Amino acid sequence: MSIETAARAAAPKPGRAPGLATVMLGLVLLAGLSIASLSLGVRSISVQTMVDTLLAFDDRLVDHVVVMDYRLPRTLLALLCGSAFGVSGALIQAATRNPLADPGILGVNAGAAFFVTLAVGLFGFQSINAYLGFALLGAVLVTLAVYGLSMMGSGLAGRGGATPVRLVLAGVALSALFGGIGSSITLLNPQAFDAMRQWSIGAVAGRDMAVVAAVAPFIGIGLLIALLSARSLNAVALGEDLAAAFGASLVRTRILTLIAVTLLSGAATAACGPIGFIGLMVPHAVRWLTGPDQRRIIPMTMIYAPVLLLAADIAGRLVLYPGELEAGIVTAFLGSPVLIALARRRQAGGL
Repeated sequence: MSIETAARAAAPKPGRAPGLATVMLGLVLLAGLSIASLSLGVRSISVQTMVDTLLAFDDRLVDHVVVMDYRLPRTLLALLCGSAFGVSGALIQAATRNPLADPGILGVNAGAAFFVTLAVGLFGFQSINAYLGFALLGAVLVTLAVYGLSMMGSGLAGRGGATPVRLVLAGVALSALFGGIGSSITLLNPQAFDAMRQWSIGAVAGRDMAVVAAVAPFIGIGLLIALLSARSLNAVALGEDLAAAFGASLVRTRILTLIAVTLLSGAATAACGPIGFIGLMVPHAVRWLTGPDQRRIIPMTMIYAPVLLLAADIAGRLVLYPGELEAGIVTAFLGSPVLIALARRRQAGGL
């Protein structure tokens, strides 16, 4: 079989495009959960009051202050960071051809969190504008380290490359290493990290519009790069030889993917902490609906990933009412059995 014939056989088929109903369902869920996020909590707020707040904010009214200063930033951050975590997971899965990959499992979130810990513990930074750069730097360095460690095993064996198992093992090992060092730094100066306790668990609560404004440009650029890289990622999924036959540049595709993952995962982790499993669960669910075409997976993930994070945040408000359970705990509770189920499947060896 020629390369051209094999490429046509392996290329994503157009027959499994997500229907309009699937897209509309995602948008309806996104709108409904956004309204619920603005409404539900210790203090219930009507839809009419929300509309009045957005159209004519009055800081003398308690409900207006609750919506504008607390719940609106929380909702917008869930929308932004949900998309960021989900799409970064889809990119890592496509680039590494590893269905078990996501920023949490491969240590990207842990690297970003560790560098934020360094920024707070060593330099005394307390604002997101100060430590956002540290989170981005940590994300890219750990991504490179995980890939490098997995390739070291390949060099010793002489074959195999950065296999899914090696990538997961390297990511888990580095996550444990950075988590242990970060915990030690925290214990040495607990007062400096009082404000980070909720952040370290993973939550969208307690942030203001300044945080939203700080991370929105990074996430927006990352999402744009992801959309532009979708066609090249389809070629990469066919293997190096077929990708070259299609004229795709593997080096350029991997560099763009690394930049996008760094921007998305680093900015989202800086804003709301290392929330895991969104980048694992949502791309898988979307792939069942769309097939392997990244030109469909990435846009659909941008819709359904924030649906999951919003739902987790709302569930966290209700399950311990009038207290709250952080969204990162809810997603971990949902994601752990999903990871176990995926690891037990034969198809978990690659995409």
